[in-house]
Amino acid sequence: MGSSRKKVILRRFSRDWVAGYLPASDFAHDGSLEVLDLAGKVLPFSIQELKWACFVRDFNSGEIDNPERLIRKNFAGRPRGEGLWLRAQLRDGDVLEGLAENNLGLLDEAGFFLTPPDTRSNTQRIWLPRTALTGLEIVAVIGSTAKKKPSAAAKPDAEQQETLFPLTRQ
Repeated sequence: MGSSRKKVILRRFSRDWVAGYLPASDFAHDGSLEVLDLAGKVLPFSIQELKWACFVRDFNSGEIDNPERLIRKNFAGRPRGEGLWLRAQLRDGDVLEGLAENNLGLLDEAGFFLTPPDTRSNTQRIWLPRTALTGLEIVAVIGSTAKKKPSAAAKPDAEQQETLFPLTRQ
């Protein structure tokens, strides 16, 4: 299997799911996406019927009903990473929180990526289609510590500090 396709579990709103492979990005075209299933067949899926696409570590999670192992859907506290802390309300009433990159990727008309609250679970990233959302809230913008900018009223170097040991000539 080439490195251009990643393991994914597609969850439909009907609660059934399909395991397969998708490219890491740019996989949604004309309101659908094509998944290479485990048998090697290419299956088309309408984005309208998808709840999410979870990029996972392993297909063999041992859980038939929850192969994504998305147990925690909310952050217990402030996330550690950088980005936009988002809270998404889905059509079926589920609420999912995650971190999104603070870039133009959120403007993609098909959907966007989130990093889930529990990064140690089977799910590494989640792609949420826009059609699955009924609401989206920005909880916080989490950035790195900003570098302190020098003040505009800074004194010239000569006036900043007196010399501690003046040069005296003997």
